[in-house]
Amino acid sequence: MDVRDKLEALEDNRSLKARYCRYIDTKQWARLRGLFSAGARFEGFGSAPDGADADAFVAGVSARLAEAVSVHHCHTPEIVFLSPDRARAVWAMQDHLEWPQPIRLKEAPEARGFVGWGHYEEAYLRENGQWKMDFLRLTRLRIDPLPTGGTFPDTRALRRASPDWLDH
Repeated sequence: MDVRDKLEALEDNRSLKARYCRYIDTKQWARLRGLFSAGARFEGFGSAPDGADADAFVAGVSARLAEAVSVHHCHTPEIVFLSPDRARAVWAMQDHLEWPQPIRLKEAPEARGFVGWGHYEEAYLRENGQWKMDFLRLTRLRIDPLPTGGTFPDTRALRRASPDWLDH
């Protein structure tokens, strides 16, 4: 890859990951599904079993987060290119997941949610000129359960994201 192609591909993959976080947090499930390759696989997620395909992952995450407030942040990507159409990355991540009532979570039993830190290990594939996520693995360094006491934040008065903001 020449320098320009590599810089464009780096930015495309950064943007792909940004959309992933935004689509999950704003519950844009159809758009989320569009980020994945036909053969995408997933590991390490509470919302889908290891080896799940993209349809199973999106179905699982949309069901799990239906009533939750979620905030996903990804930082400091390390992206390497294996070929002009294949790449791998590691992203530092933090997520905050909170439900209206305590629920049984593998990550934080009997809590109303958690704040977690770790990394995404990912593989990307360029299909028909578009970069897609082809493999995602979530690894965890730390999880802090949210206590069962307290109140769930009332987010009804907050300004909502404009799903089509970048489409115009």
